Amino acid sequence: MTPRFDLIGLVAADMAAALAFYRRLGLDIPAEADKEPHVEAALPGGLRIAWDTEETIRSFDPGFDPGPRGGGRIGLAFLCNSPADVDRLYAELTGAGYEGHNEPWDAFWGQRYAVVADPDGNGVSLFARLS
Repeated sequence: MTPRFDLIGLVAADMAAALAFYRRLGLDIPAEADKEPHVEAALPGGLRIAWDTEETIRSFDPGFDPGPRGGGRIGLAFLCNSPADVDRLYAELTGAGYEGHNEPWDAFWGQRYAVVADPDGNGVSLFARLS
């Protein structure tokens, strides 16, 4: 099973300001999304982009520190075929020496979810929908 690159995730200090910027770049994001803690938009080719508020990230990662502006505010997410594949891939990557940030867990939004750091320290999410 090969994971499929599925989502680009951004952390927004100010959701309305972030979405206004991306609307200027042509993304179709409804105005009522400005007050949401999580927003997604479809990109050409099936890829998605999403924004989460800092508070949303802290809801499942209490130690989250966005750091200085421009650092640590982007995340990549790879869709796996099943929850078991999330566990397997996480174990494979951490077993190969990559740093695990969040071990696999059943997230409240309906996904098996884990995070591993890439060699530069960027968080790469692994996820699959729960049955």
